[in-house]
Amino acid sequence: MGKYYDNSIIPDFLRRNFNVYDRINKLSIDLGSFEDNVKTLKDSEICTEIFHESGLVYLSGHGYGPGQMYDDKSRITEGQKAAEWIANSMIRRLHWAITCGGEGGDLNDVLYTVKAIGMVVSTDVSFDGAPAVMNGFSRRWQSVFGGGKGEFSKNGLDTSFSGVHARSAIGGFTGRFSIEPEIIVAIPPDLSKEIIKNRGWILPLSPEAYKKITNK
Repeated sequence: MGKYYDNSIIPDFLRRNFNVYDRINKLSIDLGSFEDNVKTLKDSEICTEIFHESGLVYLSGHGYGPGQMYDDKSRITEGQKAAEWIANSMIRRLHWAITCGGEGGDLNDVLYTVKAIGMVVSTDVSFDGAPAVMNGFSRRWQSVFGGGKGEFSKNGLDTSFSGVHARSAIGGFTGRFSIEPEIIVAIPPDLSKEIIKNRGWILPLSPEAYKKITNK
């Protein structure tokens, strides 16, 4: 486990007994490189991650998918695959957000998942499949961090439930994609404070923080 996780307040009966990165590898999630994932705030209008000293980490939403959703089984499946793709992308983003400054934390230090919101694109007023589409995101998140609906669960049980989250899934938006989820996770406050003290609370990094951790 992560060194911060080991010293956290998580009770023994809820502690993960697996390495998150083992699951990531089994699911063939590509975490990419530092160069591709760690940028500066130059020319950025928004941030992708925010660290709060309480330990909460806020991840901005990401839209993806073939277009608006409607109540058709094959179309719902397409939306679920898009939602899963976004989950993979957010797991990659979270990995680099936590690790890029060298404070000693990684995804094994995620304590639990707090809240996810899924905004599903559909102008069909009778569409009621938004939760089904968002399931593609939630199930992939549980597959990595633990949960009864994840790919590593058996009979609805996993050895951890730190990927289970409160959730909203809402349809009725316009856009040239299918779904835009966002998520909030909790890491140990000590880790969050180390990150903020070392490089700030925001990713992309300020130019000064980028120079500090890359010597460039």
